Amino acid sequence: MIKSTQDANSLAKTIDALNAANSSMGKKSVSAVSETQDRFLKLLITQMKNQDPLNPMDNAQVTSQMAQLSTVSGIDKLNTTLKALSDSMMTAQSLSASGMIGRGVLVPGSTMSLIDGQAVGGIELSLPADSVTVKVQDAAGAHIRTLQLGAQKAGILPLAWDGTTDQGTAAANGIYKFTAEANLSGNKSAIPTLTFGMVNAVIPGTKGAALDVSQAGRFDLSEVRQVM
Repeated sequence: MIKSTQDANSLAKTIDALNAANSSMGKKSVSAVSETQDRFLKLLITQMKNQDPLNPMDNAQVTSQMAQLSTVSGIDKLNTTLKALSDSMMTAQSLSASGMIGRGVLVPGSTMSLIDGQAVGGIELSLPADSVTVKVQDAAGAHIRTLQLGAQKAGILPLAWDGTTDQGTAAANGIYKFTAEANLSGNKSAIPTLTFGMVNAVIPGTKGAALDVSQAGRFDLSEVRQVM
């Protein structure tokens, strides 16, 4: 019981210390603005005390300098507010993105992982296509399988490959590359391909949250094309 009480007291002291540190940082930010204002006012008062009696400062000069002080103060407060808002938004984004952990996503990439006759990928069509062709290659670049997907609408299209080669044999487990081509009115064009992976973790950052996607790498939230 004594040990539990000591641990609780230690935890309370640690929390108090952290709160005090955060409070101190906030006070430093406020004091920095106040110090700038004090310096500005001291300079203005000194300037007025030592002005030429035969050529004193007019009201327009005083008003102009006071307006400059107000502008500087306003910019400091605006920057503080914007930083607080930005921090709040990034925290909310990270908390929201944490709900994607354990979910499958499609992100930019050109590989598929074949495991026991199952491989998933995707393509992104900006326009409808009369037909879509997907070609699968092994790590060495050798052609393995051609998939004919027929006519497709514009948008994100998930695709699955059962691991069967063009010769009807089963391909070995591993990582395979794939490309896609669309045919529209006789005109052929390459299609952006998408890699499938599971979200393992969410990594907060200065530019927002990023996702750690298994076997694919790290991606910004904006790069996720579909959650599956």
